[in-house]
Amino acid sequence: MTQDVKESFGGPAGSLAAKVRTLAPSMTRSMQRVAEAVAADPAGCAALTVTGLAALTGTSEATVVRTARLLGYPGYRDLRLALAGLAAQQQSGRAPAITTDIAVDDPIADVVAKLAYEEQQTLADTAAGLDTAQLDAAVTALASARRTDVYGIGASGLVAQDLTQKLLRIGLIAHAHSDPHLAVTNAVQLRSGDVAIAITHSGSTGDVIEPLRTAFEHGATTVAVTGRPDSAVTQYADLVLTTSTSRETELRPAAMSSRTSQLLVVDCLFVGVAQRTYETAAPALAASYEALAHRHRSASR
Repeated sequence: MTQDVKESFGGPAGSLAAKVRTLAPSMTRSMQRVAEAVAADPAGCAALTVTGLAALTGTSEATVVRTARLLGYPGYRDLRLALAGLAAQQQSGRAPAITTDIAVDDPIADVVAKLAYEEQQTLADTAAGLDTAQLDAAVTALASARRTDVYGIGASGLVAQDLTQKLLRIGLIAHAHSDPHLAVTNAVQLRSGDVAIAITHSGSTGDVIEPLRTAFEHGATTVAVTGRPDSAVTQYADLVLTTSTSRETELRPAAMSSRTSQLLVVDCLFVGVAQRTYETAAPALAASYEALAHRHRSASR
């Protein structure tokens, strides 16, 4: 696999426009103007300095830089290079990219290689950015919790279920809630000594924020697993575990890229808790394996 695997905006301008629509709710109006401008005219914006783009959009240089970072780039220079690459791709008439640098006519072997590379980058970025002090505090709270509630919607709901089934298998009491009404009514019952975890890539999912806020107000230790450490959900989180904000494209939205990093955080939490509770966790795991062993034996016959 060549350097071409490095992610660009993925596709004609539709992919960039889709990304802007996805992130728009987390942007200020001035940032939206910058994002809309680069989506509408990648080639024109690639030719502009940060000062020029700020003038074009009636914003400031700082706003342009913040927008670039929200779109997943370290700074405006990196965004500008990506825009130039997108413009060149559009002009060359190459097959449109679907995700990363995957084109509609790529052989399946290339699709596998490129997606594997992207998954590796997502995991590496999450591991590098994870605050281990916050993670350790979350593990400590989970290991001694009377009860743990986990909230998630959509793909994040699947991650919530994954965490709860892991905790259940080592003998802890845990519940996953994807129904917002049920989540809130259960959160009311939480108190000091309990843990509530909200999983949301955007950090702005109201159906996840509401039960976390309720748990926070009732004294539970609250944890947010999110790709946006400055988002609304963190207002009600005692601890914040940040996941990689991989750039999405039309066929690889946040629901895919965020799930990879969320599952890494879940595994880190689980292993940490299992370490802290090993004397009870190990027998509980053994018992759960034994309880299911006959099903595996039957299936193999």
